[in-house]
Amino acid sequence: MGGRRRPVTTTRPFRVRWLGRVRYRDALALQQRIHAEEPTAPQDHLLLLEHHAVYTLGLRATLDHLLAPANEIDAEVVQADRGGDITYHGPGQLVGYPMLHLAGKRGGGMADTAAYVASVEEVVIAVCRDLGLTDVGRLDRYPGVWVEPAGPRPRKVAAIGVKLTRSRTMHGFALNVAPDLTHFDRMVPCGITEFGVTSLAAEGIDVTMAEVVDRVAARAIEQWAAGPVDRADVAWRRFAGKPVDGEAVNGERDGDLSLFSRGAGPGEVPAPDDGRVGRKPSWMRVPLDVGPGYRRLKSLMRDQGLTTVCEEAGCPNISECWNDGTATFMINGERCTRACGFCLVDTRRPDALDPDEPRRVAEAVVEMGLAHAVVTAVARDDLADHGAGAFVATIEAIRGASPSTAVEVLIPDCRGDVEALSKIFDARPDVLNHNVETVARLQRRVRPSASYARSLSVLARAGASGLTTKSSIMVGIGETDEEVDGCLADLAAVGCDIVTIGQYLRPTTTHLPIDRWVEPDVFDRWSDVGTALGIGHVEAGPLTRSSYHARQAAHATRAAGGPVPVALSVGR
Repeated sequence: MGGRRRPVTTTRPFRVRWLGRVRYRDALALQQRIHAEEPTAPQDHLLLLEHHAVYTLGLRATLDHLLAPANEIDAEVVQADRGGDITYHGPGQLVGYPMLHLAGKRGGGMADTAAYVASVEEVVIAVCRDLGLTDVGRLDRYPGVWVEPAGPRPRKVAAIGVKLTRSRTMHGFALNVAPDLTHFDRMVPCGITEFGVTSLAAEGIDVTMAEVVDRVAARAIEQWAAGPVDRADVAWRRFAGKPVDGEAVNGERDGDLSLFSRGAGPGEVPAPDDGRVGRKPSWMRVPLDVGPGYRRLKSLMRDQGLTTVCEEAGCPNISECWNDGTATFMINGERCTRACGFCLVDTRRPDALDPDEPRRVAEAVVEMGLAHAVVTAVARDDLADHGAGAFVATIEAIRGASPSTAVEVLIPDCRGDVEALSKIFDARPDVLNHNVETVARLQRRVRPSASYARSLSVLARAGASGLTTKSSIMVGIGETDEEVDGCLADLAAVGCDIVTIGQYLRPTTTHLPIDRWVEPDVFDRWSDVGTALGIGHVEAGPLTRSSYHARQAAHATRAAGGPVPVALSVGR
């Protein structure tokens, strides 16, 4: 590829992520958090994705350039913090967000910005030529990539809008692969009135989104990577062995996933364990100790009519934790609106919420004398606020009954609902836990109603709110060690303070099979990897679960300089 290669300052890892279809607001929160973080081990990123239909307004944009009334278009309208005017993003368009540390001398001045924009243009121009669209280039007056730029009818195939501060980049480019071009008729694209918009498909280039992603990744690595390269893709949907354009979706229902077996994607059915992994190894065998502490806590939960995730999820540490007087309360009922491939929780139609449940949880916290209470919940996609209000009520009830108790919440993603998530954040839990669960490639198979990008955006928003954040990864379901390394890097990039990693255990034969028993020394290595990436505390071991040693992890994070909790935990 011709042109300049933009220098970078160190041999930082270059992490390429294909994230599938992601709402603009989630991608923006993810970018903003990565851009704001100053990690112990700096990383460069290229986030590749499709958006749901959205019109975004740059800093110079005017609503006069949105030709149809906002309430009459089938798309969101969102204010962005990039340069430029109005643009459209939607299915069939590949969006790329390079997030780089540049070696500019002015820390993001006009000359640096112009040089960076030129490097983005070079990547997209090279990709178009690789795919067979040869007459592409620049148009002097306008940024972007144009077809027949020197001809009588230039037309834009890729828009570019960037932000560069402190020599770090945000936003990027949008390459029209095969979108519905009528969406561009409802606006003045990028404020340009005299030229039109086109796509690869409209120019006769018949390629899949997966092929375009591969070419963009290769050219971007050539242009910007100055260190080791790490690529991870969420799963592509396939038809007759080929990725389906517009169907590389992660986290949005478009079809009835209930037609498939629990946790399987289309065409997949979890098979029973076939003996490949062998019997449960010695390090996974935990004796059940139903001592007085265990019996007392079980009686208390029954008397209060409460549910614990310890029982519902079949946790192997239940006797250790219950004998220690520690439990994770599960609110919002015992029935979940999702059917993840690893989870034992009941998925029948949920009952109505119990308004008295927060009070009973608080009474149990007081009776147990807890210094650190953990509260989680089933997903309640059937509720307008996704169950956020019950989290707030439970936090407030515990704080009212036991002000010295630190409160950790393990929340669902609330389907990315910003208002619902903000309610929980504003209640200021001492630890905000949301589990990414598995590596990018396995997300669709393991939790088909969730999204890797959305989970990262939940953690990003919580961290930006000043909360201590936490997440968890299960292993032994088909991932590689290197993919877990990459997942840890992604969690570090959004400033996650605490990460737990543990061995997956199959609850029943209808759940996802165990792929391998991970050796204890591999968990030790992941702890070292996470620490080196700047994660404040990594609890990794075969029997580790999301709430395992929760109090100790919160203490360790504070000692390492993480966000200070609202209420400080003290030992029992």
